[in-house]
Amino acid sequence: MPALWIAHVTVTDEDAYGKYAKLAGPAIAAHGGEFLARGAPFVQLEGKERPRNVVARFPSLEAAEKCYRSDAYQEALSHARDASERELVLVEIDG
Repeated sequence: MPALWIAHVTVTDEDAYGKYAKLAGPAIAAHGGEFLARGAPFVQLEGKERPRNVVARFPSLEAAEKCYRSDAYQEALSHARDASERELVLVEIDG
């Protein structure tokens, strides 16, 4: 079943986060991920507001997790760790 990768992000260092973004996109695409929303307008109804929200669709929950754990994505993530505050969840799509 397909899955969504949902990230809520506050960028604290634009330059370093830019390096993350350059590397993360190809790593996500290599695992069958496609972006549905990146930094689009949003309405925060509950919880902590983050100014950047990203949603990507993957062929499966396993593919999304494999992407996250891949060397290519972990290299990208090394640039984001000290350049952002973020939450990331992977959710399988029902039906």
